[in-house]
Amino acid sequence: MSNALPGGPPRFAITRSAAPVRTQVESLLRQAILTGHFHPGDRLIERELRELLGVSRTSLREALRRMEGHGLVVNIPQKGLVVATMTPEEAEEIYQVRATIEGLAGQLFAERASSEQQAALQAALAAVDGAQRADVLPAFVATKDHFYAVLFAGAGNGALTAIAASLRDRTAWLRSRTLAHPGRAAQSVAEMRCILDAVLARDGAGAAAACREHVHAAAVIAAQALHLWQASA
Repeated sequence: MSNALPGGPPRFAITRSAAPVRTQVESLLRQAILTGHFHPGDRLIERELRELLGVSRTSLREALRRMEGHGLVVNIPQKGLVVATMTPEEAEEIYQVRATIEGLAGQLFAERASSEQQAALQAALAAVDGAQRADVLPAFVATKDHFYAVLFAGAGNGALTAIAASLRDRTAWLRSRTLAHPGRAAQSVAEMRCILDAVLARDGAGAAAACREHVHAAAVIAAQALHLWQASA
């Protein structure tokens, strides 16, 4: 799957937008980590980032502070801010928790979602499928994130949503490597279709099982990707 970005402004351009500059900065830095411009362990030097993004020190520091709070970057004494790294053991633990949380979200969606939310989830999966066929990784990741945003909204549990968002942030870089693995994107769509079928059938147990299976399958590829990256680092 390609990392290329289709059309639009340059990757690091801050645009005129209703979104605060710090929000745009955070989004662009997340994308830079996701697409491999920055790798785990890379230093994030303020002067270089300000030149790259063309933003004020205040906006940059606010964005980096939020990213540190979400576990995407860490502050190491005598070194400063670096992109967060992850051991295979840490990744395994996160995927174990994700399987439980996403399984519960699938069950709750099946039990609680309105017909409008069901339709929104169908549309979200159609967008995921389209992005996978277009073979553009950033679009595929973005549409997958939207699918899960709809799923968790329909589950109707704010605490669950917050925990899931934190875990997804921590595995952002690893998720991109997993989805870029040959054949994984297409398989991921097939697994998500199983989730959709279960929730549309109001099958809570089936939806939970399908969500867990999706995470377990991703965890296997993630472990392989992490070991390969560590061997080449």
